[in-house]
Amino acid sequence: MIRIMSSIKFFIFFAFVSSVLIPISGPSAYAQQTLTLQVHPYLPATEVLNRFAPLTDYLSTKTSREIICKISKDYQDHIDKIGNDEVDIAYLGPASYVKVTQTYGLKPILVRLEINGTPSFRGVIVTRKSSAITTLKDLLGKRFAFGDPNSTMSHLVPLFMLYEAGINKNNLAEYKFLDSHHNVALGVLVGDFDAGAIKEEVFYKYKERGLKDLQWTPEISEHIFVVRSSLPKKTINELRNALLSLRYEADSKSIMSSIKNNMTAMVPARDENYNNLRKILNTVKRTELNQ
Repeated sequence: MIRIMSSIKFFIFFAFVSSVLIPISGPSAYAQQTLTLQVHPYLPATEVLNRFAPLTDYLSTKTSREIICKISKDYQDHIDKIGNDEVDIAYLGPASYVKVTQTYGLKPILVRLEINGTPSFRGVIVTRKSSAITTLKDLLGKRFAFGDPNSTMSHLVPLFMLYEAGINKNNLAEYKFLDSHHNVALGVLVGDFDAGAIKEEVFYKYKERGLKDLQWTPEISEHIFVVRSSLPKKTINELRNALLSLRYEADSKSIMSSIKNNMTAMVPARDENYNNLRKILNTVKRTELNQ
């Protein structure tokens, strides 16, 4: 009798411990998974976190998972983290996306941004309104400001445009990387540089302070969201569907405008949307190797 009672107590104890220690499969456990959304440091960290907070809240609600936004140390760190599948979801610029694919191979694509009804954007090489500079050829022997070395619109595409005009870094009087588009705009305005490269929205922010557009870049496919290669297909589809349906949500405008002004939707994207940028980056690479 004592042995039977002991066996019953052991069975009850074992069942209790098992229910605590053994993970429960199914929706409740699935919903407890945390996913990271990694963003490149294109703005100060607090501003980036504030901009993406509404989106992470939205995705957390739609997918029943906690989505945490994190910021990479720099652009190269961002590329490497995505390439090595160290993050779940990533938001990145076009040039960084191309570099990821060239170094690490393709990653599953979620969506790209649509701004004012179009999924592409431009940058611009600027100078001061009071400047006598009127063409890119006039920049020979002048001081030029770039943003981050890995930035699409504040370095790589403008550098291609300078090469096309017969100018390389060696025949500029000076060039510097100022980290951000805003720093470039201010550097040109205060006269530290004769010209610089910035994205369209930054140009319009500072235009009335005295900036002049010198030449616009070609149209480049917009910023993109990708995920790690090992993320389950079910999770990828849930994330993609949530982003594609964002435009139909009641609070969609506040969520999207928080990330980028005048964003109208998140739309489907394919790797080939970035082929023209690949050609530009390959030209830049070949030219720099031959200098």
